[in-house]
Amino acid sequence: MKRILSKKTLRKFWEKYPNSKDYFETWYETVKLATWNSPNKIQQFYATISILKNSRVVFNIKGNDYRLVAKINYRKQWLFIRFIGTHLEYDQIDANKI
Repeated sequence: MKRILSKKTLRKFWEKYPNSKDYFETWYETVKLATWNSPNKIQQFYATISILKNSRVVFNIKGNDYRLVAKINYRKQWLFIRFIGTHLEYDQIDANKI
């Protein structure tokens, strides 16, 4: 992905949940180097993602302890972080609408 918006959101999260930092840093570096052109290409790399409507993908982080919802513009190779939270927090949102 050419752009991931925004790393600041990740930093704020791992400051709240320090045990997540290494996992999100690894996720960030991996995604930054990716050139996915469809959700299926992401799924070939991350088998546990959930593909939602409206170009949204849910990443399971740290053995599913955390969830990250991203909206992806495949043409421009931009990824917009729409939500980061614990599994419990994720269960309280509508990931298709955020």
